[in-house]
Amino acid sequence: MKIKYLLHSFLILIFVSQHCKAMEFNLPIWPQSATAISKESTINQHGAISHVDSPYLRVYVPQNSNHVAILTISGGGYAREELAKESTPTSKYLQQHGFTVFELIYRLPNQDANDTLAPFQDGQRAIRIIRTQAERFNIDPEKIGVLGFSAGGHLAGMLATQWSHQFSTLHDSIDQVSAQPNFAALLYPVISMQAPLDHTHAYKSLMGKNHNSTEQAFFSVNLQVSQHTPPIFLAHALDDHIAPVQHSLDMQMALVKNKIPYELHLFKNGGHG
Repeated sequence: MKIKYLLHSFLILIFVSQHCKAMEFNLPIWPQSATAISKESTINQHGAISHVDSPYLRVYVPQNSNHVAILTISGGGYAREELAKESTPTSKYLQQHGFTVFELIYRLPNQDANDTLAPFQDGQRAIRIIRTQAERFNIDPEKIGVLGFSAGGHLAGMLATQWSHQFSTLHDSIDQVSAQPNFAALLYPVISMQAPLDHTHAYKSLMGKNHNSTEQAFFSVNLQVSQHTPPIFLAHALDDHIAPVQHSLDMQMALVKNKIPYELHLFKNGGHG
């Protein structure tokens, strides 16, 4: 599957410009005390990161802003984050097209530490930070989207459908800001945590061995779609054997049922990623 082709289809939905110097930098999303995970971050030879203990945003400011912000989220089965393959090149591509991009480097679920909600806490906090700093980054606070790949697509889908759920236990002024994204793009996403789609790596990493039907339903994005879900862009290959296309088809059915605007792009070939 050609990511640039998918992004081009997505880009035609929004654009124009204002001058501003292009740059990149990191932005922490939590006070240090809120990110305690014992292992240090590691990056493998393929540019995938794991054991994130201090989540942050890599900010890509465009030279010519269209006032739209996008939070990019890489996949990796909730066991690692494929930054070099997914979110980093995508962020740079979008930056070149006028988007202010925030690449999320998030904590991964840690079953031993009972830290299943960490990715969702980080994602929700990221959207709130982007919205609170809209003036600083010259973006419209009502034009903030999320874009996720694979397990990152699941995380993005959860942020789009469960934005009113308070994942964080930290209550400060930023937590008072809306965490609702205004649109979402889910590329070859994991959607369902229920049978017969409960065999993905994302499922195993997130749900672990001690799960129940209530948790499976809560983490199934298609079951959380409501009239408050923002417009959704979906793309999937029919020959994806890691996250079968049925994930996106289930999401499509939920969006149709709730009358949510969406686009679904299906490809005969492309596999996963």
